[in-house]
Amino acid sequence: MTLLLADDHPLLLDGLRSVLADLPDTDLLPAVNNGHQLLDYLHRHPVDMILLDLNMPKTDGLTALKQIRRDFPAIKVIVFTSYNQPQRMREVQALGAMGYLLKTTDAPTLKTAVQQVWSGRPWFPMLQRVVVEPPADAFMQKYQLTKREIEIIQQIVGGLTTKQIADALSLSEFTVNAHRRNIARKLGIDTPVGLVNFAREQGLA
Repeated sequence: MTLLLADDHPLLLDGLRSVLADLPDTDLLPAVNNGHQLLDYLHRHPVDMILLDLNMPKTDGLTALKQIRRDFPAIKVIVFTSYNQPQRMREVQALGAMGYLLKTTDAPTLKTAVQQVWSGRPWFPMLQRVVVEPPADAFMQKYQLTKREIEIIQQIVGGLTTKQIADALSLSEFTVNAHRRNIARKLGIDTPVGLVNFAREQGLA
């Protein structure tokens, strides 16, 4: 795997290099310091994964992410940022990032996240820890939703797959899929985007 670091803080880059240098089968490429330099590098060199800062000069990380997903869809992107905001996490996930890490992340977690994303599994653990209290009984009665179905809606909006939801709630994937079908039937919503919009309108996300 070739891994490119995109950040404009030299000391942070040095720290990242020291942490990631011993990852197996990983080739750390020369770092880039701004979004324009990043996109230029991608047009000239093959890259498998990017650790991407959002707050970079010239072309910011969000703009760069949009162009990466459009022009280099095979590249796996992990956002590495100081923004501890669930909404920002969901935004970069919707734009195609496969992971989200805070700059306060410890070294073992950083390594684990890189390896998990490289294996094809998203890394958004902070979204999984965002807990929203179930709404009032009147709401549940209106839509005939159970507390478990509301939990699953919140997990879906957080970007979790069926398997990840099953693991988080200690359920089987078969049970999660059954709940998803019931939710779609009760709400008359059969797309993830529709479910996200519903959840936001009702204060579930």
